[in-house]
Amino acid sequence: MGQDHIRYDILAQDALRGVIRKVLAEVAATGRLPGDHHFFITFLTGAPGVRISQHLKSKYPEQMTIVVQHQFWDLKVTDTLFEIGLSFSDTPERLVIPFNAIRGFYDPSVNFELEFDVPLSDEEEVDSAEITAYPVTAEAADSAVEEKTGGDDGKKPGSVVSLDAFRKKQ
Repeated sequence: MGQDHIRYDILAQDALRGVIRKVLAEVAATGRLPGDHHFFITFLTGAPGVRISQHLKSKYPEQMTIVVQHQFWDLKVTDTLFEIGLSFSDTPERLVIPFNAIRGFYDPSVNFELEFDVPLSDEEEVDSAEITAYPVTAEAADSAVEEKTGGDDGKKPGSVVSLDAFRKKQ
C-alpha cells in the first residue's frame, strides 16, 4: 500500500470536529439545547490555546470533561475554538477550548459519541489518527455514561468499532 500523501486520517478528524462545531454553533445561536440533548466534552487542559483558570488546571493537569446541559452561559463558537461559561462548585469559570484539543464528545440523549486520538503532550507523535464510533445501542450509551461518570449498573459495555479495522494492512 502506498503512502497517504493526502492524510485522510486528518481530513476525517477535521470533518468530525466540524460536527461538534456545527452543533455548538446552533446551541450558541439559540441560547439553549434542543430537547433532551446535552454534551460531555473531554479535552486536553494543556493543549495549545486552551484557557482555563489555574485552579482548574491544577485540579485537571492533563484532561478534563465538562458537561454542557442546564447551566452554561456566553457560548461563543469560532472556526477554531469555543468559549463557554460554566460553574464549578458554585464558582463561575470561563473556558476557551480549541476544537483540536477535544478528545471526546458524547451526547447521551441519542447515544452519539466521537473520540479523537490527540497526543497528551508535544513529545508524543501520532502516526495515524484513530476515530472511534460507538454503536447506537442502549448498552453502548450506558457503557459510555458509566465511563464518564464512574457508575456501574452491571450492564456489559457496547462494542467499539474503529476505522483502523477497515484499513488495508501493509
